[in-house]
Amino acid sequence: MVRSQRLDQPVEVRRSLRPAYDPEIFGQISERFARFMGTARFLVYMTTVVAFWVLWNSLAPHNLRFDEFPFIFLTLILSLQASYAAPLILLAQNRQADRDRIQGAEDRSRDERNLADTDYLTREVAALRNALGEVATRDFVRSELRDLLEELVDEMKKRESPTAGNS
Repeated sequence: MVRSQRLDQPVEVRRSLRPAYDPEIFGQISERFARFMGTARFLVYMTTVVAFWVLWNSLAPHNLRFDEFPFIFLTLILSLQASYAAPLILLAQNRQADRDRIQGAEDRSRDERNLADTDYLTREVAALRNALGEVATRDFVRSELRDLLEELVDEMKKRESPTAGNS
C-alpha cells in the first residue's frame, strides 16, 4: 500500500492485487528516459550495441553465436525496446503539455496583472499632469517674475525721466 505524502489527498486504505506505484515518480522516470532517448549519446550506444551484436553473431565461431543471421532475437529486443519507449515518451510529452498549459495560464494571469498595473499608472500620471496644469511651474513663475521686473524697470525709468529733464 502506498501512502500519499500530500495532505490534500485521502489516504488509500483498500488493498489491491495490482502493484502500487507513485505516478509522480513514474512520470519523472519516464521523462528522464525520454530525455535520454533524444540524445546523440543514446544513438551512439544503440548503434554500438547493434553493430557489436551483428558482428559477433556473424564473425564469431559457430558455438559462441547466440543469434544466427536473421537476427530474430535482436529484432525481438529492438521491438521490445520500442514498445516500451513509445508510451514512456508519450507520457513525458503529456506531462510537458500539462506543465506548458499551467505555465501559459500563469503567464496570462501575470500579463493581466501587468496590464492592470500599467493602466492604473497611466491614469495616475494623467491625473498628476492635470494637477500640475493647475499649479504654477518653475518656468512659469520665472517668466512672470521677469515680466514683472521689466514692468518695474520701465516704471522706474518713466519716473526718473521727467525728473531728469527738470534738473
